Amino acid sequence: MKFSTKSTYGIRAMISLAKNSGDSLSLAKIAEEEKISLGYLERLFSKLKKAGLVTSERGVNGGYTLSRKPEDISILDIVKTLEGSISYFRCVDETGAVSCDNGSCGALKVLSRLQKAVNDTLVNFKLSELL
Repeated sequence: MKFSTKSTYGIRAMISLAKNSGDSLSLAKIAEEEKISLGYLERLFSKLKKAGLVTSERGVNGGYTLSRKPEDISILDIVKTLEGSISYFRCVDETGAVSCDNGSCGALKVLSRLQKAVNDTLVNFKLSELL
């Protein structure tokens, strides 16, 4: 079970926005502060904007802001937006439901419970808790 750099960088960038107190922040500034490629951030923020987690403003003082309060954005919102469907095991879907041909597999019970526990943790962990 391993999140890609999409999630790691996305969370770090969202923390930067949250710390900026609602003022616009350019991707160039985030890239510089977080030492993340600007091109990579542009791809991530395209997804974050499409999902409604951030808004953008053009112009000299433009940049990105959070579209909701940090306490209203879960880590699962960010991870799911950037990673897509989150299933840690091939025989258990993202809700913890079994999607395996071998229904009598002894590992299913623990894998299903683990999938649900991770999702519950991520949905209840808010961006505001990382500030």
